[in-house]
Amino acid sequence: MLEIKAVRKTFGKVDALKSVSLDIPEGQMVGVIGRSGAGKSTLLRMINRLAEPTSGQISWNGEPVSQLRGRDLLRWRARCAMIFQQFNLVPRLDVITNVLLGRVSQHGTLPSLIKRFTEAERAMAVLALERLDCAQLAMQRAETLSGGQQQRVAIARALMQEPDVVLADEPIASLDPRSAIQVMQALRAINREDGITVICNLHTLDTARQYCDRIVGIAAGAVLFDGLPSELSPEMVRRIYGVEGDGAGFDESATSTSAGLVLQPVQQAAA
Repeated sequence: MLEIKAVRKTFGKVDALKSVSLDIPEGQMVGVIGRSGAGKSTLLRMINRLAEPTSGQISWNGEPVSQLRGRDLLRWRARCAMIFQQFNLVPRLDVITNVLLGRVSQHGTLPSLIKRFTEAERAMAVLALERLDCAQLAMQRAETLSGGQQQRVAIARALMQEPDVVLADEPIASLDPRSAIQVMQALRAINREDGITVICNLHTLDTARQYCDRIVGIAAGAVLFDGLPSELSPEMVRRIYGVEGDGAGFDESATSTSAGLVLQPVQQAAA
């Protein structure tokens, strides 16, 4: 169980997150939705401890994640893998080495960079690439791959950490529709087959509805919705995305906006 209790993050006088509390059971796939700047990335970065909470507590199965330091913190980051929008591969290294870098927490940075890996780890990396339909790319340099291929390689690298939790921060934001489907199917398969908890920040509402067990909607640093995809009403979507209308513009099949809906922007009141 991942427990987030009254977590707050401030930057100067700005509240990026306002007392967020969530309980996420092991093995759940959660989609976090909201506008850019809503606080979605800040939330994931605090779970992984790439950012420090201003207040509140984060724990995993009773272990106080928000208080970890030194080697204990490094171990947590290994168990809590991050997947980023921009892939974060090493462009000039081949694919198999990029995947093997997921074992850096086991070896340290220098041995990893000089490719000091065991045969068992190399076999593990090939299997991870096969799961992501990328084994044929193993000897190519990462910079030669398409965006969708790079993201699947990044997921394979995350699997090498043998994580308990995968945090995916806008993993399909820069991908074409076909590649986006492949990436989301891969994350869903990891969640279902391995029982790994997946928390995925998404701009696209229809994607969250299709792939996630649960949706958390954030606006201006506060959780406005937490429930099943089927429970997310048109009115709540408007609140999350900062739009308004009479309901006639709500179209669940539409994909013309980041919310996957046709909505009217908020009009500023006259002074």
